[in-house]
Amino acid sequence: MSGFRLAIARIYRGEISADIVGRPRLWYSLSAVLLVISIAGLIIKGLNFGVEFTGGSVFSMKAPNASITQVRSAVQEGGAHQAIVQEAGDRWRVTTESLDTTEVAEVKKSINERLGVPAGQVDTQVVGGSWGGEISKKAWQALGVFMLLIVIYLSVAFEGRMAVAAVVALVHDLIITAGIYAWSGFEVTPATLLGFLTILGYSLYDAVVVFDMIKEVTKPLGPQSKITYSQAANNALNSTLVRSLNTSLVAILPVASILFIGTTLFGAGTLKDLSLSLFVGIMVGTYSSICVATPLLVQLKEREPRYREIRERIEARQASPKRQAKAAKLVTSGPGGDDSDAADEEPAPAVTPDPKTSAPRPARKLVQQGPRVQPQRGSRRSRGKK
Repeated sequence: MSGFRLAIARIYRGEISADIVGRPRLWYSLSAVLLVISIAGLIIKGLNFGVEFTGGSVFSMKAPNASITQVRSAVQEGGAHQAIVQEAGDRWRVTTESLDTTEVAEVKKSINERLGVPAGQVDTQVVGGSWGGEISKKAWQALGVFMLLIVIYLSVAFEGRMAVAAVVALVHDLIITAGIYAWSGFEVTPATLLGFLTILGYSLYDAVVVFDMIKEVTKPLGPQSKITYSQAANNALNSTLVRSLNTSLVAILPVASILFIGTTLFGAGTLKDLSLSLFVGIMVGTYSSICVATPLLVQLKEREPRYREIRERIEARQASPKRQAKAAKLVTSGPGGDDSDAADEEPAPAVTPDPKTSAPRPARKLVQQGPRVQPQRGSRRSRGKK
């Protein structure tokens, strides 16, 4: 535990510089897994749209001594076939299919007889299917306008590649958040859409902070630069990392209190729909702005000739000392191999100078005869000739 606190303290003091930009495969693989799981949830289970989108009737009443089974039975015996019962604090909220005025009166009568709740204390709300379809259409239009404005703003304030990276990160956040809604079965209401738009704005804010720092750091890069665009972007990202983490932590604490404390202890159903989207969106948005948008921006930027030439020049300069060391090793070992090979070869016979001719001649070979070693003697005739 002390080691973990020490690592966190070093991160906040800026003593640790994480290589986030240099590991795009790791972040892309993690995002791919999350996206596959989310899309599978949307296909298999789908989103649980609320009555505001699908249309239906909503009954709300106080029945502190009733159970979920009793409330569902009372509504179904009144003529409703699809009853979704939710407990919101000290009140019950029951959603059914669309009912006309006569059927609504029958359900109220059944609730009065079964649960002892007077008909005047049962609040009703009838939502038509056409109104829900209109809400869905407006929601998609709002999302499209929001994305278009983001692209225009980032293209004018920064550049097109930053706009592309930011939009990819936003779509990434939307899909993962929607997938978590699908797997959890939480109801999608207009409050949920407000949460979606909020997390898009939050994720965009975090990405703009990082992009602005990258723009300032990479502006001086030129032909004689000693670092590449990716290295400069990674330095800029590390300089804003603590700020991003602090902002996310401060924003997520009240949202977590609403989600886990408000919904479990006080049964705040409407707040639950909003807080889940905010809780998931803030975490995913922080991750995507750091680990998805920035590496994607770096890959797009380093395709430009200016930054590609800087990278190639630096890589060539870093590789030249290695080639020089390899060449020096070859010169030391000789053309026939390295030093170890030369040591294994049989040494050449020694050469001694001839005192008469001052020319070198081979040394006398020693011939082993029995236990003694004597020099090889020439014949008398050869000695006489000499």
